[in-house]
Amino acid sequence: MAAPTMDRSTAAAPATPVQTLTISKALNMGLRAAMEANPKVIMMGEDIGKLGGVFRITDGLQKDFGEQRVLDTPLAESGIIGTAVGLAIRGYRPVCEIQFDGFIFPGFDQIVSQVAKLHYRTQGKIKMPIVIRVPFGGGIGAVEHHSESPESYFAHTAGLKVVSCSNPADAYWMIQQAIDCDDPVLFFEPKRRYYEKGEVDTTAQPGPLFASRVLRPGTDATLVAYGPMVRTSLDAANAAAEDGTSLEVIDLRTLSPLDLAPVFESVRRTGRLVVVSEAPSESSIASEIAAKVQQECFYSLQAPVLRVTGFDTPYPPSKLEEEFLPDLDRVLHAVDRSLAW
Repeated sequence: MAAPTMDRSTAAAPATPVQTLTISKALNMGLRAAMEANPKVIMMGEDIGKLGGVFRITDGLQKDFGEQRVLDTPLAESGIIGTAVGLAIRGYRPVCEIQFDGFIFPGFDQIVSQVAKLHYRTQGKIKMPIVIRVPFGGGIGAVEHHSESPESYFAHTAGLKVVSCSNPADAYWMIQQAIDCDDPVLFFEPKRRYYEKGEVDTTAQPGPLFASRVLRPGTDATLVAYGPMVRTSLDAANAAAEDGTSLEVIDLRTLSPLDLAPVFESVRRTGRLVVVSEAPSESSIASEIAAKVQQECFYSLQAPVLRVTGFDTPYPPSKLEEEFLPDLDRVLHAVDRSLAW
């Protein structure tokens, strides 16, 4: 009897490497890929095992890799980071989850005193390939200590790398690149954007980790943002385009080291810069960008560098957070001020 022929109309389509994923799922897949590639990669954190983390970023990893590689830790950030230091000295590549941004401060001493300094102190003999994942920023209606933007503390600390993803493709690739890095990396994840979707090509050749990227070209002014404010800036650029204003949007991606070459090139063309960040403006990453652009692009600027940031106050109660966080109207108002100068 002749072999049955396959009905092409019902045949399974070949798997495609391009998938539409949320940032949370892209991070989960990136962590999984890193663990599959290197048995020395270990996950540590509060409720990251059986629960899969409060945001489910590590969902399924303990089930598939075991309790020896995905560890549920006590509620002790100092102990989590201190244990990671010992593991790194022994050749492991620990990935620590800080459950919420405001919880990182009990581990601050270990991060700035040990993690940041051991490579330098030992003249390169000891490496610290530690990734510290931090869901950060507001916009989720959380209680106190759950909506901080502490990135400037760590960008100021020599010996630490600091990055922030803003979309699923970067989430997937940047977390793997951070784990591969021999330097300690603070990996800031925009928690209110966890469930936004985008295309991820798992076979693509990713760009370098410590590099900013132009997301939208423009001619009239430049917007620079990172993390959760990238989406806000893109929305502002779309709204401005309806009124005939062309805004260039740059995703900073790396906060330490800062990659400002694309920003300088953009400002030399547009003559105007607005920096957007949730963090308070005082002594911030936004301040550093403004200072360096003024230094490098002084004769190109047609208006002062403007900053749209959180206010210089503690993060407010959740019912007031929409008044605190930069939004489309505040960004567009800054653009109008810049264009009117």
